[in-house]
Amino acid sequence: MKTSSPGLVRGSAARRARRGAPIAVLVACVAALFVLVLASVAIGSNPLSLGEAWRGLVHVDDSRASIIVWQLRMPRTALAILVGVALAVAGVMMQALTRNPLAEPGLLGVNAGAAFAVVMGISFLGITSTSILVWFALAGAGAAAGFVYVISVRRSRPGDHARLVLAGAALSASLAACTGVITMFDTDAFSSYRFWVIGSVADRGLEPLFAVLPLIITGLVAAAITAPALNALALGDEQATALGVPLPLVRVLAFASIALLCGAATAVAGPIAFVGLVVPHALRLLLGVDQRVVLAFSILAGPILVLGSDIVGRVVARPGELEVGIVTAFVGAPVLIALILRKGTR
Repeated sequence: MKTSSPGLVRGSAARRARRGAPIAVLVACVAALFVLVLASVAIGSNPLSLGEAWRGLVHVDDSRASIIVWQLRMPRTALAILVGVALAVAGVMMQALTRNPLAEPGLLGVNAGAAFAVVMGISFLGITSTSILVWFALAGAGAAAGFVYVISVRRSRPGDHARLVLAGAALSASLAACTGVITMFDTDAFSSYRFWVIGSVADRGLEPLFAVLPLIITGLVAAAITAPALNALALGDEQATALGVPLPLVRVLAFASIALLCGAATAVAGPIAFVGLVVPHALRLLLGVDQRVVLAFSILAGPILVLGSDIVGRVVARPGELEVGIVTAFVGAPVLIALILRKGTR
């Protein structure tokens, strides 16, 4: 009678566990997102019970619950979901493109470019409308990302990703200094700018959301096109080329995806940090290092983090609330420190 060795048994059990992990994580993410959406439409200055929130969600009428849900809470909830998707996918793409596990979308100078454009619009043109400032932020984010890309590819060796990060860091520092100088001498610009720069999904309305939706969809399509090549990129340029990956095209599409997703999210909600850093690492711990799987699940995990942070901000500071950018910073900063310490130990 044949007997299996303990090593083979443990190996087969581990393989079965890895195969079942995506299904379990998918079920958990869908359930968590459903609960968070229901909690988001229930929690606020006019709280609703879960039953009232559900009835207001499924029955659109003139009742108090339905008006609160659809006119006040759902635009905010939808924006949090959209921003979470954009930032999480951009984070996965950024780390894959640079092969740097500590990279996040803000390294491209997108946040600094958007902030500088917003301050210019407020200070020199007197614009205060959020729906108009979205376009300024989007233009500034796109211009900064384009500048960083041109600088990084000029005279750089193939696979030299450090130049991209350094160019983004340098531009971010320069634009942040310019923004600081303008807001120092223009108190009106500072008063309007400080509400945007914290990062929030409250009181934005549907108009900015619909303005950036086509850009986010385009960015997601570009990310989906490059997804099959992400694992090859992780092996290095020589191996990726040997596997038939068109590296220039993949890099351009990946960069365009990051710029569109991060730029649109920053324009509509302000700079929300750490989402693009935390989500990819959390998913790799649960699902492994297959970039295609991590990219697909980031579409669910990103909204969970942003929407959950927004709900926490409403609860911990009652009767006021904390902006979602503050809450994600409280979550992300310890994670970043732990990752740096772990990398240093290795």
